[in-house]
Formats: sequence, structure tokens, C-alpha cells
Amino acid sequence: MDIIREMKKKVLETTLVSYDEGLFAGTSGNLSMCDPQREVVAITPSSIRYETMSEDDIMIIKMDGTVLEGAHRPSSEWRMHTAILRQRKDIGAVVHTHSPYATSFAVVGTPVPLILIEMLGFLGGDIPVADFELPGSLELGLSALNVLKNRNSCLLSNHGVLTIGSTIEQAHIRAVYVEDAAKIYSLALQAGSVRLVPEEAARKMRARLGISE
Repeated sequence: MDIIREMKKKVLETTLVSYDEGLFAGTSGNLSMCDPQREVVAITPSSIRYETMSEDDIMIIKMDGTVLEGAHRPSSEWRMHTAILRQRKDIGAVVHTHSPYATSFAVVGTPVPLILIEMLGFLGGDIPVADFELPGSLELGLSALNVLKNRNSCLLSNHGVLTIGSTIEQAHIRAVYVEDAAKIYSLALQAGSVRLVPEEAARKMRARLGISE
């Protein structure tokens, strides 16, 4: 299959699954992936409802935003996506959601700490909060990059969630896990005193996984 068509197919499939999972509502949220040579990016269109979206609606752009294929405007967050894809050569996909539990912590500016040992394997550790920048700006991507060192996810202050991965499937499952961890943390805060993963256990798990603090 042509690589462009395959990229469109994967972006659409992952977008529709994310919508069904409640990771975003309306026309919010956006997903992207780049080709192996990092010459083109497949990204969701702007302001197209997910219920009607087809492969032909997925936009193909250059890293500078030039539209190569598609009848719509690319997501208004294309600058954020391409900033990350340009700077992180290990990353092949970006997923931006507005999942409610995680976004609630983005609104109050509170990171989700290391409450589950599995967060190390899935996310690299806790879920930090990036400084606020205006939606649609290059600065938003740069703000996210500042906190994505040794992490695979972050909260965008007063905005939502961002996850990255070598594949779009990996970036998506990390977005699912961010929302799950945030939901558990929210419920734990209501239930009593939250206990974090013991530092010694976290150190051993990092060594086992080969990840840095």
C-alpha cells in the first residue's frame, strides 16, 4: 500500500478509536504521524466532526505546514505537532487529547505523580505539566518539549494532554494510560492520603527498564 494512504488509514483509525474512548469530544483533539524520512506528516483536519471523517479528510503536510494533499485546513495545532516531530527524531507520532480527568489536572496545574509502578513502563514516570502557551502556536510545542525529557506524556496547562510515541499506536495507548492514571489519582485524592511508589522500588524499576530519571 502507498505510504501516504497507509498513514491516512492509521491516523483515521486511531482518531476514531480515541473518540469512541472519550479522549476528546466534538472536534477537539488532534493526531499526527510522520513518514520514516520525516518529509511529510499526516494530521487530522481542522473542525471536521469525527462521526463523518474519512481517510480523504486526513491532511498531508510538510513540516513547515505546506499542504500537500487534502481539501481542508490541517489541525490548528500543526505547529505543535511538527515542532515535536522535528526535534525528537525518535518520535513518529503525536496524540493530543482533552481527556477529562487528565485535563482537570492540567487546569489546576498539578502533575500526576508516580502513583502506579506501571507509569514508569508506559510513560517514563510521573506526568508533568508544561507551561501555558497559546493554542496553535509553535511555543506550545516547545513548552511541551521542555518537560518531555525522559517522559512520553505531559499535561498542557489549561488545555489538555499530549503523548508521543515511535508509532501512532504507541502514542495512543499512552494517551489512554494518562487518562487512566489521572482518574485513579483523582479518586485516590478523594479516598484518603495518596501514597507514591516508594523511591527505592522506582529506582529498581528504572534500572530494569533502562530509563533515566
